[in-house]
Amino acid sequence: MKVVVTGAEGFLGRHLRTRLHAEGTHHVVSVPRSVLDGHAFDGPTSAAHPLAGTDVVVHLAGRNRGPTDVVEIENRQLAERLVGALDRGGHAPPVIIFANSIQAGSDTGYGRGKRQAAETLAEWSAKSGTAFIDVVFQNLFGESGRPDYNSCVATFCHRLASGLQPEIQIDRTIELLHAQEAVQVLLEQFGEPPTSRTVLTHGHRTTVSEVARRLEGIAQTYARGVMPDLSDSFALQLFNTYRSFLYPGFYPFALLARSDARGRFVEVLRSFGGESQASFSMTHPGVTRGNHFHLRKVERFVVVKGRARIAVRPVYGGGVEIFEVSGDQPAFIDIPTLHTHCITNTGDHELCTLFWVNEMYDPDDSDTFAEAVQ
Repeated sequence: MKVVVTGAEGFLGRHLRTRLHAEGTHHVVSVPRSVLDGHAFDGPTSAAHPLAGTDVVVHLAGRNRGPTDVVEIENRQLAERLVGALDRGGHAPPVIIFANSIQAGSDTGYGRGKRQAAETLAEWSAKSGTAFIDVVFQNLFGESGRPDYNSCVATFCHRLASGLQPEIQIDRTIELLHAQEAVQVLLEQFGEPPTSRTVLTHGHRTTVSEVARRLEGIAQTYARGVMPDLSDSFALQLFNTYRSFLYPGFYPFALLARSDARGRFVEVLRSFGGESQASFSMTHPGVTRGNHFHLRKVERFVVVKGRARIAVRPVYGGGVEIFEVSGDQPAFIDIPTLHTHCITNTGDHELCTLFWVNEMYDPDDSDTFAEAVQ
């Protein structure tokens, strides 16, 4: 299936592309918002047109914040440019999925812009015989979110990671939906009959002040190298979002080694709760392990003996971070989600590495996807 994703380099776009890449069952055409802004598809109608032969278009491109009139106009124009590009491609896709917002019902620039974009896509789809699926999302949050733009969660995480306290302008009840949950809703539409419909999503109901309180607790706990309670999915999502703002500067996190006449003792993990699993590996010199990524798991690496190089790279966007670690100076690195990673024995002797993950291994849902770092 050929899937076109607009806004592919944005917050939700990155999560969707990484998930589609993990599944490896679709041909994905990524259309950054800059491409629509620049009219890059203003070529002649042709079978070689980038949008020709598309099965599903997922329209994520939009603008969340800015001057009221600009936000309204840009959201509408992005939808207009998309349908113009599809017309020039000479092919109406069977399905267009629009990432709409619960704010579309409000009388704000953003709300009006999202509403107008939905109307533009719906009208074009009706004329073209395309199914239009309007997915109305709650407030989205997650890794890669932009502070002061995508959500209060990103803003709070950014401030806490910078050593500042969250600032609450208005406390209210909100529903928060993690980006990977939003992606799951989008992917579920792929397998449904191609009929026009509206899909209303639901998230975790909380308040702005409660989110700030929980994130402050997470930050205070993790600053000591202690794993917070990850026994519920919302706690895990908040933690993964918070630690994405700490990467890479927070790591490696030095562990305290106690020595006496018997030798050394190093405590590698304290946790306040949740399912987990620990293991260790012995790796020959020059051998590399890993080269995979996770969408939800927290995975901790601790070299117990020997020398190693841990390499980490985001699946989309960004370069490789290298961490040189040694059993002589024990430290941990918690691998961020959406990042492929590996560990290589760079010493002359066998390498002993301890691994900890926050869930039991399930071969039917391993959350482990092969991807070479380099």
